[in-house]
Amino acid sequence: MLEKLGSMVKFITRYFSVWIILGVIAAYYNPEPFKPLSQYVPYCIMAVMLSMGLTVSINDFKLVFSRPKDVFWGIVLRYIIMPFIALFLTKALSLPPVLAAGLILVGCCPSGVASNVMTFLAKGDTALSITVSTINTIIAPLITPFMFAFLVGSFVPVDAEKILLDILKIVLVPVFLGAVIRGVASDFVDRIMPVIPIVSVIAIFITTSSGFALSAGSLAQVAVISIIAVFLHNILGLTTGYWAARAVGMPHFKAKAICFEIGMENGGLAMALALAHLAPLAFIPAAIFNLAHNLTGPLLASYWREQEEKKELAMAQAGSTRQ
Repeated sequence: MLEKLGSMVKFITRYFSVWIILGVIAAYYNPEPFKPLSQYVPYCIMAVMLSMGLTVSINDFKLVFSRPKDVFWGIVLRYIIMPFIALFLTKALSLPPVLAAGLILVGCCPSGVASNVMTFLAKGDTALSITVSTINTIIAPLITPFMFAFLVGSFVPVDAEKILLDILKIVLVPVFLGAVIRGVASDFVDRIMPVIPIVSVIAIFITTSSGFALSAGSLAQVAVISIIAVFLHNILGLTTGYWAARAVGMPHFKAKAICFEIGMENGGLAMALALAHLAPLAFIPAAIFNLAHNLTGPLLASYWREQEEKKELAMAQAGSTRQ
């Protein structure tokens, strides 16, 4: 039974992007059945954040004390690079105000949980990735609303306090609750962890398809420019993140972690905030980003992993030759 369940979970999560794309297509051509799902978006993101909280442990914070410089740069670079790359792209591409606000909102959100997986696959500093993404998520209520208001307040009305309250409700409370559950019922959590990824897939499916349904009427007019803006945002974020980490003295091993922490966003949170606080069209950049970083992230992780395996093979062959 457990083997069948595990196989089903692997199948569903392996083709995560396929389910999301199918949902988007269905929502675009037949939006009405999907529109009512938008009322459940905040709860979907809360479920994802609760899942993240279930994985949090005290070990995630040890690096703050043992390697404070690495963690500091991971946090500072995260909240500088992506918001200002987004702002630059909105100017360079002359994005309409609503799309501009959506793209900047993505840049102001914390890094996504997928960054940890990509760092692990790329054979980067996974411990650093987990610590930075956890702290970035925890401090998001203090930074995201006010950074967003600062960057877009001149052309889109923003209520930073309401966004702060939403982030507290959608992010911080579920993460804290998940950590508490992990602390008091770790055996139970270990038993249910294999099915947790399905929660994230269903949540992002509902969030993405309902958002596309709400904006289906205007989507065709902005699809191309939105895709260009989002992929540039993602690729420039990954590239700038890596080289910024190298510029502050991090080796390749650590820079890979910071690269993913900066280039991979919490698109689910951005989608939820866009639907709650902006016009439906502002949801589009966040939704596309959620797909984009699930394409570029694995590609980059696979490339780096392949490079590491080639180095390991070469070293092993050199060692056997000496013997």
